[in-house]
Amino acid sequence: MKFSRLMKFSLVALFGVAAGAGLGVAWAEPPRVHLYNWSDFLAPETPKEFQADTGISLIWDAFDNAEVMESKLMAGRTGYDVVMVPDDLLPSLTKAGVIQELDRERMGNWSHLAPDVLAKLQGNDPGNRYAVPYMWGTTGIGYDKTKVEQLLGANAPVDSWDLIFKEENISKLSQCGVAMLDAPVEIVPIALHYLGLPPNSKKPEDYLKAEDLLRKIRPYVRYFDSSKFITDLANGDICAVVAWGGSVYNAKVTADHANNGVKLAYSIPREGAPVWFENMVLLKDAPHPQQGYDFINYMLRPQVIAKSSNYVGYPNGNKDASAFIDPQLRDNPGVYPTKEVMATLYPLETLPLKLERLRTRLWSKVKSGT
Repeated sequence: MKFSRLMKFSLVALFGVAAGAGLGVAWAEPPRVHLYNWSDFLAPETPKEFQADTGISLIWDAFDNAEVMESKLMAGRTGYDVVMVPDDLLPSLTKAGVIQELDRERMGNWSHLAPDVLAKLQGNDPGNRYAVPYMWGTTGIGYDKTKVEQLLGANAPVDSWDLIFKEENISKLSQCGVAMLDAPVEIVPIALHYLGLPPNSKKPEDYLKAEDLLRKIRPYVRYFDSSKFITDLANGDICAVVAWGGSVYNAKVTADHANNGVKLAYSIPREGAPVWFENMVLLKDAPHPQQGYDFINYMLRPQVIAKSSNYVGYPNGNKDASAFIDPQLRDNPGVYPTKEVMATLYPLETLPLKLERLRTRLWSKVKSGT
């Protein structure tokens, strides 16, 4: 904004500055916070309601994959204040000095967070020093109950990874379509764990065993994709998928509303499954750190975070939000697991670079079938 001549002279007179002297006036920018988040990962009404409540405008940029987000943060000077970060990236971002340790005194709503969620998150954020859990979920098996029973019988092992990793099962399911996430960071640890090996193994030879297992079932997997399966599952075009619980839930809601005869379910296999967390972090070079704290603290309100859970179909880390969650979502054990099931879940970790490259090459070979 430029000064008008009249405004300039008025200010000069007001401050008693001698005629002809220069005057510098710093105009305070309107309070705002810059958020870098997954696309479509916040209730649509939240930005306006946050501004109405705090006077702070929310400026939101979206990313579609974690690799792009991580590389941008590592480069620094992003202009962002709060960023949504998967828990397996927390160790590398912390080590690089990209994110700052949180001052809980500036987040009065921290007490709403669920102790069991915070405990699981400590696998990648010891002491819960850097990350505030937002949404979380599991990677398990989504399936069409009718088609699976037709092919495998009433005693189909839908509560076990045997459904996917035993050739006698997946070969039959391939008749109606099996899909998997295009996500080596999740699928490879699942294969390792199924083999009785550490899901975040640091031994290269373990990855060769996981590769052998995945190669055996590869001919029966129709495709690897992290979004297409939602529509295909809801429409009955596939009958089983290794995928995220919240996404399977959204497919189920779509199928139920369409009343198309597709009856979907989601299973967290009894052997255990990955648990992952999407977390709010404050960047060390955040240009608006106080507004960043204000936004994080606002999202920790039970009624506020519940709106986003209801919108995206995933559970949140807030123990006091349950009363505001859609009962269909809240009472679904595949979305909100019991404490007994929670005990079987394992977090994913960032691997040393050498092993990350090994896993990437492994995945490329599995997908191509070479």
